[in-house]
Amino acid sequence: MIQGTATSDEPHTAVRDDTAARPAAAPVPGELARLGRRSFSRGLVAETQESGKNDFARPQRRDRPRNGEALRPGARQETLREANLLVLTEEIFAAAEPLSRADLSIRTGMTRSTVSRLVDELLAAGIVREGSPVVGGARGRPAVPLTPARKTLAGLGVEVNVNFMAARALDLTGAVLSEEIIEGDYRDSDPAQVLGSAGALAGRVAAAAQQTGARVVGTVAAIPGLVAGDERSLLYAPNLGWKSVDVIDAFGAGWPERPGFALVVNEAKLAALAVAEELTAEDLTEQTFIYLSAQAGIGSAVVVDGLVDPGPHGWAGEIGHLTVEPSGPQCSCGSTGCLEVYAGKHSLLQAAGLSPTGTAEDLVSLTEGDDDAAAQARAAVAQAGEALGVALSGAVNLVDVHDVVLGGEFAPLTDLLRSCIEAQLRQRVLAAEFCEFRVRESRSGLSPAASGGALRALRAVIEAPQDWVPAA
Repeated sequence: MIQGTATSDEPHTAVRDDTAARPAAAPVPGELARLGRRSFSRGLVAETQESGKNDFARPQRRDRPRNGEALRPGARQETLREANLLVLTEEIFAAAEPLSRADLSIRTGMTRSTVSRLVDELLAAGIVREGSPVVGGARGRPAVPLTPARKTLAGLGVEVNVNFMAARALDLTGAVLSEEIIEGDYRDSDPAQVLGSAGALAGRVAAAAQQTGARVVGTVAAIPGLVAGDERSLLYAPNLGWKSVDVIDAFGAGWPERPGFALVVNEAKLAALAVAEELTAEDLTEQTFIYLSAQAGIGSAVVVDGLVDPGPHGWAGEIGHLTVEPSGPQCSCGSTGCLEVYAGKHSLLQAAGLSPTGTAEDLVSLTEGDDDAAAQARAAVAQAGEALGVALSGAVNLVDVHDVVLGGEFAPLTDLLRSCIEAQLRQRVLAAEFCEFRVRESRSGLSPAASGGALRALRAVIEAPQDWVPAA
């Protein structure tokens, strides 16, 4: 859920409206950013690339901005208000226990009158709600706790994968308002037809969410492949057999009345976002881990202190196509010896002697026997675990993250895969003797990427609360 996801490592300065002070600090160029957030420097890089002037990795100085636009506009009264609204929103959503106006004043340094005025705006926007007053031992009025609002604003996540499509609407508390999952076989399918059906599915789920009283703010679609920087186009999805697809256009054909914005993001990144929320709520601390998920293919993402790092182009995490054995079998991507040909769902089921339509639960049951079929299944799992361990060892050596979370079809197999993965990590990770590894299971359920998409959509509310405050 959204609660507990404030960006604690992004510097914000709480500014009193009635004193002169500097505005909230801008994000540090190059720092890890929440999925979908663009740092100041990256925005300028994209701008200079489009202009054709250069393609350098760093933004170029412009003494006279084009069209009279300031590169870094100075603080105005409205700027201070927006910065303070953001600070209060993130404090409320990150708090383990509900905060009152007095608590917010102490935490941020704003005057109580400023906090009260801004909280009233958040209440009017339907971003937060008031609980029942709490009477304490101190003198004065009872404290009124503030929490994320229920059934007011909703994000919609849609996932299209090889063997299913799903849509899920979440409100600001992370509660599911409506959802629907449809099984199918979408390998080598017509993207326009499939995405049109996904749009129709999204429309039904959105309508059901709106019947609860919520307003859908935006939709984020999850696709298992490389997504272009415009966040609307798919470059390549080898397991679907799709290339160069304008996802938003095809999606909109099935849902022409779609409200709010629409984006496309890689499936594994959105699933990792949902898992980060799940584990943060469970452990009450920001999480750092490598997420590994199996559907038809294998996707992954690196999460550091609760932040998903998508890489400069959004393509980071394609571990399924990391080479485990250069002379190995050919992969659907055109290369040879990729991790997916050893540990992908279809390869694993085939090696275990099961039908391609089998499930991870079928495989677990088969390994529990004492006949030749069970022995074959255990050998298949061991081979997959070894390949996963080899690939993960390279990832751990590169990114210095020692926790691994298994999701998707890997989740039910965690107990069977853990020992094989950890054995490879201990053997191949240079820092193995100085650290501890942990391989654990995600319990985020079916289609975590749909939940991640809904959460990603709701970030638009958390990151710019002023846009949702009704006009005076």
